[in-house]
Amino acid sequence: MPIYEFRCDRCRRRTSVFTRSIGGGADAVCSHCGSRKMSRLISRVSVVRSEEDAFSSLDESSLADVDENDPTSMARWVRRMSRQMGEPLDAEAEAELDRMEAGEMPDDLSDGDDVEEAFAGDL
Repeated sequence: MPIYEFRCDRCRRRTSVFTRSIGGGADAVCSHCGSRKMSRLISRVSVVRSEEDAFSSLDESSLADVDENDPTSMARWVRRMSRQMGEPLDAEAEAELDRMEAGEMPDDLSDGDDVEEAFAGDL
């Protein structure tokens, strides 16, 4: 039972219409202004993947344009991976990425140690 989206040609607002069958006609009426002059939109699609599938689709090529000495580049990569994995970042991570995008290195790496040394204690 699909939900189709339409944009009103009069007020330009979006309206969702629930239908009982795929391919069936949808009687679209703007829920905001009542107009019947509607244009059907192509809706975004969401695909649910297992964590294993998500990790298997990652490869080292995603790191090709990352400069580990540039905090802005690193922050861009983390945001891209967050979107690809479908994992939103918490407020603390967002704040840290904002600092990185402003040019600051993360606290763990700011003393010049490389990444392996910074995380060696976690092993």
